[in-house]
Amino acid sequence: MSDIFSRLAPFIQEYIYENNWTELRPAQIAACQVIFETDAHLLIAAATAAGKTEAAFLPIVTRLFENPPTTIGALYIGPIKALINDQFERLNGLLKAADIPVWHWHGDVSQSHKHKLLKNPRGILQITPESLESLLVNKHNDLIRLFGDLRFVVIDEIHAFMGSERGCQIICQLQRLANLTQTQPRRIGLSATLGDYLMAEEWLRSGTKQPVITPKIEAGKRQIKLAVEHFYLKDEVDELETTVYDKYIFTLSKSRKCLIFANNRTQTESVISSLRRIAAEEALPDIYHVHHGSISASLRQAAENAMREPNNPAVTAATLTLELGIDIGHLERIIQLESPLSVASFLQRLGRTGRRGEAADMRFVCAENEPSPEASLPEQIPWQLLQCIAIIQLYLEERWIEPIKPIQYPLSLLYHQTMSILVAEGELSPSALAKKVLSLPPFAAITQEDFRLLLRYLIDIDHVQLTEKGKLILGLTGEKVVRKFQFYAVFADNQEYVVKHGATEIGSILMPHPVGNQFALAGKTWEVVEIDFKKRAISVKQVEGKATIYWRGGSGIIHTKVLQRMRRVLLENIEYSYLQSNAFQNLQIARRTIQDAGLDKQNILRLEKGKCCIFPWMGTLAYRTLERLLNSCCREILEIKSISGINPYYLTLKLGKDKFKHLKNEIVSLCEQKITPEYLVSEAEAPELQKYDEFIPHPLLRKAFVSDYLDIDELKQQVIQW
Repeated sequence: MSDIFSRLAPFIQEYIYENNWTELRPAQIAACQVIFETDAHLLIAAATAAGKTEAAFLPIVTRLFENPPTTIGALYIGPIKALINDQFERLNGLLKAADIPVWHWHGDVSQSHKHKLLKNPRGILQITPESLESLLVNKHNDLIRLFGDLRFVVIDEIHAFMGSERGCQIICQLQRLANLTQTQPRRIGLSATLGDYLMAEEWLRSGTKQPVITPKIEAGKRQIKLAVEHFYLKDEVDELETTVYDKYIFTLSKSRKCLIFANNRTQTESVISSLRRIAAEEALPDIYHVHHGSISASLRQAAENAMREPNNPAVTAATLTLELGIDIGHLERIIQLESPLSVASFLQRLGRTGRRGEAADMRFVCAENEPSPEASLPEQIPWQLLQCIAIIQLYLEERWIEPIKPIQYPLSLLYHQTMSILVAEGELSPSALAKKVLSLPPFAAITQEDFRLLLRYLIDIDHVQLTEKGKLILGLTGEKVVRKFQFYAVFADNQEYVVKHGATEIGSILMPHPVGNQFALAGKTWEVVEIDFKKRAISVKQVEGKATIYWRGGSGIIHTKVLQRMRRVLLENIEYSYLQSNAFQNLQIARRTIQDAGLDKQNILRLEKGKCCIFPWMGTLAYRTLERLLNSCCREILEIKSISGINPYYLTLKLGKDKFKHLKNEIVSLCEQKITPEYLVSEAEAPELQKYDEFIPHPLLRKAFVSDYLDIDELKQQVIQW
């Protein structure tokens, strides 16, 4: 360590002394060794609070100090603005004694701040993928002046990017910069939750020749306090009635610094509204906040500040906006509503607590609709409870985290990058455009014929025009798409209505409620006073009571291994020490129920009223493939009258008379044949699932759906085990 310390820039050594660091962390020592002693890319995979940001920047800043670049020297790409703001403050503290400026650049940063960077580009730039796209488009002629001597690119929370079109967008951006500047900066990826290092390394080095080094960083032992409780709630509950579920969460969070994670925005609003009402009834202070993408920046900042305030209790309900590495100070407890979708998400959220040597404290609180006396078998199973236990056990027993599957056909991004390059360049020949686009690593599976089909289609719909000289330029219809600021993002951005109380912005909602109606936002209830449809603004006044608001969301990809572990939870006779009284009791009931029904011996069971149920115990993609297999290949032979269910837990079918006995054999037989996934997508279909899919020719959409949204191999592998 002393050797590494001596190689750091003098002002960094001084910073370490001033901040009373007694030692460098293992991740920091390992990162310095890679940056100082090799030319390789670097993947820092270490637990939350392991000092990954400093691990990346201590050696980077030292290198920039020793040999100052003539342009921006290091680029930091973060998934959300709040994380960039947080890291901006941290880096400014580190660099205040050095002549290395730090710039942050996103939608909330002032134009004057951005102009200073454009005038004198040097130091470190922290940016979102969307703002980087804007630079590539609008500052095309300045890119060499800005990035010509770029040495390092740091990509934070890479697990949040991998396997998504947004992650593919970053790889495209880096390749476009490298093609223009003829330099290949070293890449450093940071993550606390990676299941497959080889996949992450492959993603990080995309389009480059350098290898990626992932140092083995020993994780220090940490204590974990876990508890899981489960409630059955009645379908119809008075909105002003306080349930045992609400009271339980209130007790868990009372007088504490506590972060509540929910899987969608609706849950965050609902729980904070309930907790605020209980606190008022008990004459306790209002310490409650909401943090998600539809809350105004000022209220999100107020929530973050309240959480950082030492020695004062504060409770914030959040979606994944606070799952990532924002420093929100000393947290006493995490509460997770329902099950997280993945082991990776569980670990990310767990890592928000238990810093400074204390035990991590995470409480799962599941609520499911109480099954009626006539409920069918699948409706009697507490799926959320099973998923919670399965996710916890997969980590405790195996330290397993989901591998992230790369996208083969990111077609929405293909459209986006085609248009982005065209607007940046002004005009290009079809062959020059094809060369620039298809050389980008995420489009390795896209053929020349695929791209030719796309270009012809874009010309037909006037997004692109072919000039008399044989050059491609933007069409009038395409111009309307690319000139909006929303174009820079590859994820859908719904234009919501801004909600204002006087001059104060509260947040935004997708659809306005009629004047006089009430809705919840920021954990409070508001009444609509006036709607300005032209400005998309809603004026409100605060009122008492509890109202509701609904956002779609919370769905995601659940891995087959999670479902298989859920089945084991039902079948094994193990008492998990972290289960609280209701959870323990409801699990025992579920175990008896499935044994009585015979689900421990088979996957397909008869139900009442001529129905039957398939329990596939396979992940989201394989379940979706099975559903299509039944629809496409079995409807006639089995006389299927209806198919319903909840992905990926169960499928309910109504079959023709005496067809139940053939169901399993029919599915197994089909899976043993050489059936292709293409057969499961009809010629009439063209699933539009991503932002720009509406501008993609239908044959390409079908090709992408087959490749990226179905999994015939996983289906066959699981069914043959039935």
